[in-house]
Amino acid sequence: MTSTPAPQPPAATDLARVAWHISTHSSNGGRSCVEAGPILDGTARVAIRHSHHPNGTTLTYPTHEWHALLHAIHTGELDVES
Repeated sequence: MTSTPAPQPPAATDLARVAWHISTHSSNGGRSCVEAGPILDGTARVAIRHSHHPNGTTLTYPTHEWHALLHAIHTGELDVES
């Protein structure tokens, strides 16, 4: 059985190459929301952080795992309140 390694915090050089996007579901201009964006270094990773704490913890995931999470949320597979 193979397991996916735990997400690792990205290096500062990675974060300089992120095209951050704030959720369109944020009702307060993104001040208390999740930001995510592709790391523009060709590694097919997405960085995720809290928009209110942009210098706080940032996680990275492979792009395909991020898309799978978004698909599960949009199709109602996960119990997520909007």
